[in-house]
Amino acid sequence: MNLATAIVLLAVGSAVFLIGMKLMSSGLQKSTGKGVKRLFRKTANSRLAGVGIGASVTALIQSSAATAVMTIGFINAGVMTVFQGLSVILGAFLGTTVTGLIVSLSSFNIAIYLLLFAPIGVIMMFFKNKIVKNLGEIFAGLGTLFFGLEALKQGFGYEEITAFCSDMFTAISFPPLLLLIGIVITALVQSSSATTGIVIVMVGSGALTFEKGLYLAIGATIGTVITTILATIGGTSNAKRTALLALLNRISMGIIGLIVVWIFGGPISDFFTGVFANPQIALALFTIFYNIISLAIFLPLLHPFVRLGERLIKDKDKEKLKAALKFIDDRMLGNPQIALMQVKKEIERMADLSRKNFEIGFQMMMDLDLSRSDELAQREDKIDFINNAITDFLIKLSPNLDKDDEAIVGGYFHVINDIERIGDHASNFMDMATRMKDDDLAFSEVAHSEFKRMKGAVSEMFDEAMVAFDEHSEVDLKKLESLEATTDVMQDELNTAHYNRLKTQQCKVELSPFYSSLVSELERIADHLTNIGYSFINPTGDEPVKA
Repeated sequence: MNLATAIVLLAVGSAVFLIGMKLMSSGLQKSTGKGVKRLFRKTANSRLAGVGIGASVTALIQSSAATAVMTIGFINAGVMTVFQGLSVILGAFLGTTVTGLIVSLSSFNIAIYLLLFAPIGVIMMFFKNKIVKNLGEIFAGLGTLFFGLEALKQGFGYEEITAFCSDMFTAISFPPLLLLIGIVITALVQSSSATTGIVIVMVGSGALTFEKGLYLAIGATIGTVITTILATIGGTSNAKRTALLALLNRISMGIIGLIVVWIFGGPISDFFTGVFANPQIALALFTIFYNIISLAIFLPLLHPFVRLGERLIKDKDKEKLKAALKFIDDRMLGNPQIALMQVKKEIERMADLSRKNFEIGFQMMMDLDLSRSDELAQREDKIDFINNAITDFLIKLSPNLDKDDEAIVGGYFHVINDIERIGDHASNFMDMATRMKDDDLAFSEVAHSEFKRMKGAVSEMFDEAMVAFDEHSEVDLKKLESLEATTDVMQDELNTAHYNRLKTQQCKVELSPFYSSLVSELERIADHLTNIGYSFINPTGDEPVKA
């Protein structure tokens, strides 16, 4: 074999090895896809559970990059917290070391027979059955991977290539530089498994010393985070925090690993190559040992690290705007008519959010079940944000409007204020329910019946108010007027009925503030809904005074 043939074998071997890894990983993901997603949904706030899931999923699909990308996707969707996601990604770093063990099998005499996986897998890929087809892809990838490794071994087996690599790494003997080479190669191929696999083959062929292979392997653990970082582009703050923390973890552990190997490289090499006579197996097991030690150091610090991420990456208004707003965008300011149409849609959406909180808050008062408190509070924050965002947008839009449109904008200002106030009343319901539960108080069945009757009228007003706002319907406006008058009468009737029950001691005195407050809140919501309905007649949104 001449030098040109050896170089071709190295180039082809590297390419075939990477193709084999990709093919095997693809088949594994197809075979376990649904199961993996179900497993991810079971992540709890246990760091060990997260690590276990991350490690097992990566061992199954043979790709820490795929595991990290799935994790970032779940975090972006709000299904996972930073704590859970980081636990899974740390587990993935451990799970990816399984590839090193697979690669190290190429050092055994049976390696030549492992190539038979390729033709067996190709035959299976022609079957129509999906399970068989996916298994065939796994086998074909595994066989191709070993074929690539065999080509690499032959290429590195050429004396001039071995001497060249040996001389090159003798010249590049500075440990931090070796670490950097491992980082760069892994970042380029986006696979720590691929880098580690090639390093294992080089160590086995004598082209690289075991100790220098350790630095390259440690560098690969840092470079692998590039895929996680790329997956967060355009993602949420939590996703970016997770990627940043994963990077900080790998860098900090990489620096510790570098220092330890730099100082104790000789004894570490002697230990691993002494216990495991095969240097390829020894290097593969070192990567596993290194990742286990990293986990042992880092896992107890997970909560403080998550808090550090929150300080380093804070939520920005722009991101909140993207999450909260659906219809308005500053790019619409140049087209006022379209912008006004979109503002109207955003207002209607804001009203829908307020109505949801009204329904939840009222039910809390009836059941004293506070399980949806967080949901209500988060939606209230969103309502407040949308209110401010629409206000800012309308102020920017105003100079571009005709005089005919100024009245519409004036009405919109009042409408969003009324909708925001309805959201506040819903929050008041939650606060009252909390105080009642703390004081061990509850309304009677009679009171429940009275409240539900008044709430039914207010709910009907929601429908009529939004139809009047949307369609400028005089018919619905008259219905709205009638319902608003009904709620005024109900307020007096309910308060009178309550005081009569107090006189006859059928109701606790301690309930009086809550009873009257709830009736008052319902009546005020009715007033705000009336203002919304009248917004297309009067820019102030108020009901015109009758002569």
